[in-house]
Amino acid sequence: MAMNPEDPDNPFSGLLGDLLKVIGSGARGGATPWLDAARALAQGVATDGVESNVDPLQRIKLEELARVVELHVEGATGLPMAERTYTFVPVGRGAWANRALDGWRPWLERMVAAIEAAPRPPMEGLGTEDAPEGLQALLGQFASTMGPIMVGLQFGSAIGHLARQALGQYALIVPWPSSSELLVVPDNVAAFAADWSLDEDATLLWVCAHELTVQLVLDRPHVAERLSELLDASLTESMAAQQGLAERLGSLDTGPESLQQMMSDPEALLADLLTPGSRATSDRLSSVVAALSGYVDHATSQIAQAITGSAGPLSEAWYRYSVADHRGRQAAAALFGFDVGRAQVDRGASFVRGVLERAGEQGLARLLTSAKTLPTPAEVDAPGLWLERIDLPEDSGDEPRDDQEDAD
Repeated sequence: MAMNPEDPDNPFSGLLGDLLKVIGSGARGGATPWLDAARALAQGVATDGVESNVDPLQRIKLEELARVVELHVEGATGLPMAERTYTFVPVGRGAWANRALDGWRPWLERMVAAIEAAPRPPMEGLGTEDAPEGLQALLGQFASTMGPIMVGLQFGSAIGHLARQALGQYALIVPWPSSSELLVVPDNVAAFAADWSLDEDATLLWVCAHELTVQLVLDRPHVAERLSELLDASLTESMAAQQGLAERLGSLDTGPESLQQMMSDPEALLADLLTPGSRATSDRLSSVVAALSGYVDHATSQIAQAITGSAGPLSEAWYRYSVADHRGRQAAAALFGFDVGRAQVDRGASFVRGVLERAGEQGLARLLTSAKTLPTPAEVDAPGLWLERIDLPEDSGDEPRDDQEDAD
């Protein structure tokens, strides 16, 4: 018996109807449906419908801390502040989610544009006499728009959860558009300090030092370019995976019942999305992020020690926080194609320790001197190899090629 699309017991009436409402409202308003879906979901998850106001005194406190941190971060890292002065801006969780979505929008737009430009697979098997009237057209519209909407919902959910945990702007080391502002989330900082019985002002100082250090690292053109190159490659793999998912949804040959079953089984829906190519890309990207994260954590600890005289408890709390099973952080990183789990955090810290043991602070500072000195996956696991390679004469070759990295 054919299903009635208006039947409340019909699963398609809820799933497809809700998605098409978002699509339709976006089209009528001239907005971007996938972005509207992402923003609405991010806001809802981040705030539970209630956004807290930021205490005006927080801005004054951050201005004072910024001046203190700036005096030490350049000395601890050797990275110049250049001519730009950074301002720390306190924001609520909802505001952080909005700003993160705007900051990461260029990456999302590339994914959506590629998915929209890909050929649409035919909706086979839905024109049978068992298909309810109008359902074929409904499913066709769903298949043609679900790729961008799915990207929006995935990032919206991840960003919303991340906003509940992020202490500052760089919860992930992903470049944002150029700006003189660095975000801090006071509510999350206060919660983190309370959870670990830390002094709140010292914790806020740590977060400011961390954010400014990440920003100065990303201000190195070759670092930002290499990260962007790896992120582009990772997102290309992700686009292919998302398009493959749309093709699977569009080539079902047993009618809408199969679509219902597939949509209700997350493991079946996401099977085969991790391709060999994406694994290799992810390893290269995860390795660079791990090394940079290890460097930033070490520099932040040095800065906090110089200012407060005791960074041990904060360093330990930060480590525990970094390796905790934070749903938003790991989900957002996975969407970009890299891993921020405990193994990667320990990997980056081990790389930094290995370099310091062999070459001291001067050796570690060479990590950021050029594109050539960013480590390969094998070198992150064997810092001695990294030090040997970067000591090779300049005419021995440029930075390792991707095929060399894969061979390692």
